[in-house]
Order: sequence, then structure tokens, then C-alpha cells
Amino acid sequence: MHSVSTVPVPLAARDAGQRLRSSLIGLVAVALVTGFAFVGSGYQLFQATMVMVYAIALLGLNILTGYNGQISLGHGAFFAIGAYCAAILMERLSMPYWATLPAAALACGLVGYAVGWPALKLEGIYLALATFALGTATPQLLKFRKLEPLTGGAQGLVLLKPDAPFGLPLNQDQWLYLFVFGVALLMFAIARNLLDGRIGLALLAVRDHPTAATAMGVDVARVKTAAFAVSAAYTGVAGALGAIAVQFVAPDSFTMFLSISLIVGIVAGGLASMSGAVWGAAFIHFIPNVAEKVSKAAPWAIYGVMLIVFVMLLPQGVAGALQRARAAWQRRRRPAGAGHRAGH
Repeated sequence: MHSVSTVPVPLAARDAGQRLRSSLIGLVAVALVTGFAFVGSGYQLFQATMVMVYAIALLGLNILTGYNGQISLGHGAFFAIGAYCAAILMERLSMPYWATLPAAALACGLVGYAVGWPALKLEGIYLALATFALGTATPQLLKFRKLEPLTGGAQGLVLLKPDAPFGLPLNQDQWLYLFVFGVALLMFAIARNLLDGRIGLALLAVRDHPTAATAMGVDVARVKTAAFAVSAAYTGVAGALGAIAVQFVAPDSFTMFLSISLIVGIVAGGLASMSGAVWGAAFIHFIPNVAEKVSKAAPWAIYGVMLIVFVMLLPQGVAGALQRARAAWQRRRRPAGAGHRAGH
């Protein structure tokens, strides 16, 4: 008589193996991205730098919308505030470029917190309209005549791209690319630490079941305002880095289309996903250029069609599609690796 028994792989060993694989993949990815600084052209490095800038901004918006459920159509305003913080501090006060990042984060965090309090009484489309007003008003405020000595008015401000420090043998494009990459790694690490802990659980609880979250002792008002502040701070850092990379800021660079593009980015990349911020950044940076190459007469019509097709094919974004593919692959592997036949 034959008997079949299954010997399961210990859960701890399986988890350790997955963590090791994830660490190795992460190290390889960091090495490849770092190595690109030495093989890419100046234009390619600029493009990659802007993708990382948008990834930081999308990560901030995803914390608010994807993880906390608050819809914002005005995050372009925080991007603009961060950019102008960097530009004013560098141009008017001769502050080092790297020192403008915490200043931009603080300024945008305070503005985001101030916006978050009245937003507590608004939900859904009403919150979206309120933040839409913020995004619409900001470029006009930057043109305000009494602020021209600081902002440069409609003419904007021109910045100088920083040189590599300590005599490093890197040109400006290479150094800025590596600097932005280092900041992006730091920002993603901080976000991972926040979202994987109690704060992340509180954000999801408030998003999915606010009444139940309140019953469990979660301060819903505090969580929502904190999410707004953190999200704005992330977007402000991205704006500061974007200003340094582009070397120019002007009010017309921060129209409502920027806010809409950021929303498109988190949807295309994947809501409530950190990796989705990277995929979404690549989408909003490169797809408009592809659309323009397809049709110079009506590039935004082509962009709209491509966006509709993309959403229909990948309703959960790139990150969601990759997660489903990975889950399906693991299900196919599990029967063969779960155990082995023993005993006759």
C-alpha cells in the first residue's frame, strides 16, 4: 500500500529566501542605475533624472491618494512651491542647492498641513475640487506684482546647475543624476519605513473603514492631515530637484496640466504601490513625447487615446499587472516545490 506525505518547506526559510532574492535584485538595480551615469549621454541623463524627480512626486501623491484615499487635483501647486523655494534660496540668498531640499520639504509640509485641516470636511469630488482651486490659483499668485522681487514674476528665475563636490571626476549631468538618485533612494526608504509600520496601517484603515478606524482608537483627523503634510513635503522635494535639473522656474511651468499629469501617473503606475510611482513617472514623462512623434498635428488626441487603451488593458496600473503576473507564477511553482512524495 502506498502512502503520500507532504513535507512543507519551513515558512521562516521561505521568507528568508525571498528576502535574500529581493535584496540581491535591489543591489543589482542600484548598481545598474548608478552605472548608467557613466554610459549615458547628457540628454539621456537629464531624462532619467526627471523620471526620478517625478517618481518622488508620485510617491508623495500616492501616500495621500493611494494609501489614504484623499483625491488631490492640486499637487502641482506643491511642486511649484518646492521649485520656487529652491530657486529663491539659491538665486536670492546664495544657499547651496542641497540645503534647499529640507527647506522645500518644510515649506510644502506646512502648506499641506494647512490645506489638510479644512479638507477634513470634504471628501471625494468636493476635496478634488478644493485642491483643483489650489492648483489653479498658485501660478497666478506667483505672478503677483508684489512678489516679483522674489519670484521674478512672469519671467521666472534662472538657476545654475551644480558642479560635483570634492573634485570628483564627474560632469554636471552625471553628478546631478547621481545626487537625485541618492535623494530618491532616501525618500523611498523613508516611505517604506512609514508605510510598512503602524502609520501605514492607520492610513489604510482610514481609507477603507474610517468608522471602524475611529472605533479602534485611530485619530482620523490627525492621520488625514499628516498624510496631506507628508505628501506635500515629498512633492515639494521633487519640485526643488526639478527646478535644479531644469535650471529654470516660471509660473507657466506649473499649470493645472501638471497636477492632472501627476494623477495620471499614479493611476498608470498603480495606486497604493511604491514601485508604481516609478512606472507612472516613466509614463507621464515619455508617453507625451511618443504621442508627439506619432502625430505632430494632434499630439494630445493621440495621448488621450493611448491613455484610454492603457487603462483598459491595465486597470490596476503597471505595478498591479506585475503583481498579478508574479502571483500567477508563484501559484504555478507551488505544487512542484511544496513537498515531495515519500514512503512506499
